Amino acid sequence: MGFLIRLATTAVALWITTLIVPGVEVSGRSGANTALTLVAVALIFGVVNAVLKPLIIIVGCVFYLLTLGLFALVVNALLFLLTDRIARALDLPFQVNGFWAAFWGAIVMAVVTWLISIVVPDTGERR
Repeated sequence: MGFLIRLATTAVALWITTLIVPGVEVSGRSGANTALTLVAVALIFGVVNAVLKPLIIIVGCVFYLLTLGLFALVVNALLFLLTDRIARALDLPFQVNGFWAAFWGAIVMAVVTWLISIVVPDTGERR
């Protein structure tokens, strides 16, 4: 159940990101198609972050330390661009137009996901 809540949270954050950040777009033919695309891209984004981010942190820990963590913003933008490339390869109507759209999109995604997680806690959390 926690996985579905995280997936829905990421999909909603992605939808809000497409509304706020110019250059991050979902162009589904219908509302249902757009919603399914958002869920599919949220799944891709989750897998990319779960698999690659820990490896990048381990390999690039020196850059994280030297930049006092600011390198994480660049890494998040690049992972967002990778999500765009994978979505295009799967022929999903999702598009990120360049590095700066990915940069701001990743920041908005992180903030919105965090805000939603405050309101809707994960059922898998221990209290």
